[in-house]
Amino acid sequence: MTAQSESTDKGVGLALALGALASIGALLMITGAPDIEAAWGFAAAMVFSSLAVVGIHLYGK
Repeated sequence: MTAQSESTDKGVGLALALGALASIGALLMITGAPDIEAAWGFAAAMVFSSLAVVGIHLYGK
């Protein structure tokens, strides 16, 4: 008897959703260039892109 493993696309979906949020953060960084909004955009882009990589590693088998 062989063990069956179920494969889901949770990691890919999570990465796409968090990648979209990271892209929004990058756009905020570009549009708010000399102000504090650029710093918040950079922070959002870094956090959401890092979480996208974590999501791929957690759910990707």
